[in-house]
Amino acid sequence: MAIYEYISPCHFGLEAVLKKEIIDLGFEIVQVEDGRVTYRADESAIARANTFLRTTERVLLLVAKFKAETFDELFEKTKALPWEKFIPKNGKFWVTKATSIKSKLFSPSDIQSIMKKAIVERLKQKYHLDWFAETGAEYPIRVTFMKDEITIGIDTSGESLHKRGYRRLTSKAPLTETLAAALLSLTPWKRDRVLVDPFCGSGTIPIEAAMIGMNIAPGRNRRFLSEQWENLIPPKHFSAARAEADDKVLRDITLSIIGYDIDRDIVSAARQNAILAGVDHQIHFQAKPVAQLSSPKKYGFIVTNPPYGERLEEKAAMPALYKEIGEAFAKLDTWSYYIITGFEEAQKYIGRMADKNRKIYNGMMRTYFYQFQGPKPPKKGESMKFSKEEQKAE
Repeated sequence: MAIYEYISPCHFGLEAVLKKEIIDLGFEIVQVEDGRVTYRADESAIARANTFLRTTERVLLLVAKFKAETFDELFEKTKALPWEKFIPKNGKFWVTKATSIKSKLFSPSDIQSIMKKAIVERLKQKYHLDWFAETGAEYPIRVTFMKDEITIGIDTSGESLHKRGYRRLTSKAPLTETLAAALLSLTPWKRDRVLVDPFCGSGTIPIEAAMIGMNIAPGRNRRFLSEQWENLIPPKHFSAARAEADDKVLRDITLSIIGYDIDRDIVSAARQNAILAGVDHQIHFQAKPVAQLSSPKKYGFIVTNPPYGERLEEKAAMPALYKEIGEAFAKLDTWSYYIITGFEEAQKYIGRMADKNRKIYNGMMRTYFYQFQGPKPPKKGESMKFSKEEQKAE
């Protein structure tokens, strides 16, 4: 099998989570940088990475990295690359996205145009053609300039991997599926423990938790652009990845996952999304304000994305809301709480300093993942001073 290098981007601050996922799939880590991880594996990784990685937006097949400070240099070095190894005669190819940070070449449209011309010139020479119909499979190219070094990759995913296929209805400020999965990975939550999201919105955190608990691969029920690339990856690899994903699903388990939201319509939407994800039987959704949060169970987890006043008219309501959150959490004194928010005074109004605070960029927005860790449950065999009601609830 051919060995390639791949690049998977992620939210800034979550590189370690993605790195662990990649290692767990058996791939070799090459480099970890801000917002992306590079790794090495054979051609079957195109199918397996797209199917199983929960915390990346896409999988790029790395073509090359080089330095370029002028457009002439960019043209010549791009033309020198072995594009015929990746793009067939009838392939449709274009530079779909170009970004530039701290580099002399900074115009995305000029970078895209010059690179397209260079690739055409290379393929003209190799295929002895003067014109390309581009009627075949698509090979969108993504490039990033950082301090004059360009990284060139071909997008194997197509539609972003955060689109699992289940979220047809969304709330006003939804959390992406990839970010929700990453946040859950940063907690000690396991499938045998209760998990509550009191601001569940369209249900992303509970649904991702249920998929993790049932070991449902995030890409199990969707297609990828590279399935058209029979010149690079045989279809059998995608069939094998889907069969592997089906084999790994834990169907005979019962999870304790709850999603609350004050908006009845959005709770209804969350239920519909859970049905599409195939996990509706694992999640209890209910219209309920955070002030009514309660549970007879001990040692549970709250993972949530409450409002944080992105709109100016909402900011005045944030202190009262976070005070209410703090009061609700205080009633569950053996629980652990994990909150992602852009409200910088969250700890002040919750009334407690977080045990850990992780800075995460949600797109261009800086947010904080506050981690309030509760006591660990007693180990099996240790004395547990529960009432009969509490024992029954457990």
